[in-house]
Amino acid sequence: MTRQTHVMRADVRASWDRAQRRGLHPDRHLPEVGLAADEVRTWRRDHQMASVWPILFASLESAAFEPGHVLFGGDADGHLLWVQGDSTTRRVAERANLVPGARWHEAEAGTNGVGTALALSRPFQVRGTEHYLSVAADFTCTAAPIRDPVSGAVIGVVDVTCKLRNMNSLALPLVTTAARLAEAHLRDLARQRHAEILTRYRDRVLNRVGGHCALISQEGRLLDAAPSSWLPAIWPVPVIEGETELPDGRRVVVERLSLGGPFSVYALPDHAAGRPAPHVTSLGRNRAELWMDGVVHELSLRHSELVVLLLANPDGLTAAALAEELYGNAGKTVTVRAELARLRRIVGYRLSSDPYRLDSRIRTDFQQLEADVAKGSVGDLRSRYPGPLLPGSQAPGVRRIRQRLHNRLMPDRPAN
Repeated sequence: MTRQTHVMRADVRASWDRAQRRGLHPDRHLPEVGLAADEVRTWRRDHQMASVWPILFASLESAAFEPGHVLFGGDADGHLLWVQGDSTTRRVAERANLVPGARWHEAEAGTNGVGTALALSRPFQVRGTEHYLSVAADFTCTAAPIRDPVSGAVIGVVDVTCKLRNMNSLALPLVTTAARLAEAHLRDLARQRHAEILTRYRDRVLNRVGGHCALISQEGRLLDAAPSSWLPAIWPVPVIEGETELPDGRRVVVERLSLGGPFSVYALPDHAAGRPAPHVTSLGRNRAELWMDGVVHELSLRHSELVVLLLANPDGLTAAALAEELYGNAGKTVTVRAELARLRRIVGYRLSSDPYRLDSRIRTDFQQLEADVAKGSVGDLRSRYPGPLLPGSQAPGVRRIRQRLHNRLMPDRPAN
């Protein structure tokens, strides 16, 4: 190595050790520019840091455009997404791959402001030759991580880099203050978002009769519950739709209320494990009955058709395919999606999307009968056949299923 490394602050020394263990060579390595220009544009638009970059830029603009200074904003993996500042210094920085799309995580760049602040999860300054890579030794980098105020997770980083001769003793408190302002802005946005969720969903979720219920945000924060103390303030496990077990052994059902969240949570009663699986009765009936969670739901004809078609296609159907199965060539996906949204209010988490499908544990009388026909004597099964599947349905997909089963059981009689 070409630089002296023995007189170092402890945090810098530890960072150098991490870089050496990764096999990075200080004089022969440059961070990779891993994001193409179109990817950088997408991340700038969609990343959570996008909502705070205007705050950071406003706080640090005067410092960023001083001679010898550049301002960077990046994600939690150290990718530089925003680069602003003195044009002359930016051109110099480009030779060190301090450019949009480059990854300045410690794993890729060794000791540096962005990477080491992320590694330590706190504001940090790397001065001149403290940088692990020789190409960055003429700079001083001052960075601070940005945390999500709800989850506490680091979502990004802000950094002010300057030529070594332009170093200012106020850089670290200035960058730290800017990061705190950004986090305060995120906190305000979260409060607004949570207030909107409560306004929209509180009554729907917490007015459920009996049992324990709760409303949690996309990030897993408890927004409201009945009774108020039955769940912790932060969801203790990954928020995954469906039945799950909490660390204390209690079983609950998590249901997504909109794309990506928020979620409702319902406690399952102690006897739920022994409860019969949901099942659908649709033979000889114009409106199917859904037996689920101890309640019988008589479905509308359209919901009956949807349930039959989805259960007959366990791999799922797209909205377009469902529209054709329900309405033929004249079907519209917007109509199907609206009906599915209404059906979801009944079946909850058991209906998933992309493609749309129902929980395979739901049993149906027509499928069970079809399976038994394949195995046994048709004559012995006719007593279990109360009539055609949804006889009032004209949906093309339902008619095919109905005709297929009826022809096998009653080949001498019409299905309708």
